Amino acid sequence: MANHKSALKRNRQSLVRRDRNRTNRSKVKTAVKKIDTAIEVEASVEKAREALVAAVPIIERAAVKGAFHKKTASRKISRLTKRVNSFSSSKESAA
Repeated sequence: MANHKSALKRNRQSLVRRDRNRTNRSKVKTAVKKIDTAIEVEASVEKAREALVAAVPIIERAAVKGAFHKKTASRKISRLTKRVNSFSSSKESAA
């Protein structure tokens, strides 16, 4: 445990940041899971697109807040978009 006044404050700050980052990462995971369920369980193109539109700002916000690196967030968004687009194109060609 820290002994100096500045080290004690640093410890408090890191605990607050840890909680904040954990919350933001959790929101991102939830948004991604909603896309997954829309694709795999419900097999609904509309719900997958809606979930993607809702997930993109959440992921970007997490990157701005520092829970993810900017390029990690960009990679996540890119892969999710690619996945939803390929799913929707395969559904439309089957119909």
